[in-house]
Amino acid sequence: MITKEQVLGALSSVMDPDLGKDIVTLGFIKDLSITGGNVSFTLELTTPACPLKEKLESDSRAAVKGIPGVEEVAIRLTSNVPQHRAPSLTGERLLPQVKNFIAVASGKGGVGKSTVSANLALALAEAGASVGLLDADIYGPSIPIMMGVREKPQIVDKKMVPHTKYGIKFMSLGFLMADDSPVIWRGPLVMQAVEQLLRDVVWGELDYLVIDLPPGTGDAQLTLTQKVPLSGAVIVTTPQDVALIDAKKGLAMFQKVNVPVLGIIENMSYFQCPHCNERTEIFSHGGARAYSEQMGVPFLGEIPLEPAIRLGGDNGKPIFAAEPTSPQAAIFRSIAGAVAARISIAERQKSEASESVEA
Repeated sequence: MITKEQVLGALSSVMDPDLGKDIVTLGFIKDLSITGGNVSFTLELTTPACPLKEKLESDSRAAVKGIPGVEEVAIRLTSNVPQHRAPSLTGERLLPQVKNFIAVASGKGGVGKSTVSANLALALAEAGASVGLLDADIYGPSIPIMMGVREKPQIVDKKMVPHTKYGIKFMSLGFLMADDSPVIWRGPLVMQAVEQLLRDVVWGELDYLVIDLPPGTGDAQLTLTQKVPLSGAVIVTTPQDVALIDAKKGLAMFQKVNVPVLGIIENMSYFQCPHCNERTEIFSHGGARAYSEQMGVPFLGEIPLEPAIRLGGDNGKPIFAAEPTSPQAAIFRSIAGAVAARISIAERQKSEASESVEA
């Protein structure tokens, strides 16, 4: 007879390279059942966007198949995204039902931060996560255009209901203003607006809320660090020196307020001619990767200067929704997996440190 001890022993040889432990020790194996030569169990990961899930499933199946007498192995892949644990915040913590807040930031405007935010949110949702997208770019909200929605949100019990499209919830100040109205606000009004987009929106339970920040290091960024426990920040830049100088300021700001930097993305990294396939590095190349290595921060990937990405944003259908099998969508899928993995690793390390202290 096949025993649970045999199965767990075999599965203990399967390692999660990101977390550095085997999947049994990590508690990933649930609902183990054995009927004759048939073995079934649930493999519960820390994120549905895990970039290693196919490998972990394949290795688990092979390990159990190696037990004499096993005929069939049925594996159910699920996930349980951990809640971000952060130091106490100033005042009331908003949105306790949101497990992780991901800030997408840039030192300057025009580097494609909103494009990255929208496609990152869609990639996380495609993997199976519950995702929201908050356009907190007070001065230039562009998510309504990118998502192809201009209508004002519904109001239920004095709270705004976010729009839903392409599998994500999203909200923007742009839904509440006329298209040609300039935002001329001092700091307190900016902070109040950001807090309202958090407090007065029915976000519900989310695994990830991706927050598209305004460029720079001003009041909106400060409000977020005070009101919600940011799981980390993603810095978007272009390769040229001017953009990198500002990106460094953004990175330093998050480090100063003890927000982890999940990584750096180089947008408009290169242009590949669709006719001759020649690659041209219009804005230089490699600056973000070099800087990430210098600062000891993960480099999340290069996004090409691609007309289809621009067209998707202008037409209200981001490239990840418009062309999900394209090379560009694959890049965003890889970035989403890396971001989710970084969050899971950080939370696991905190959990183990806490358990060590309690012991």
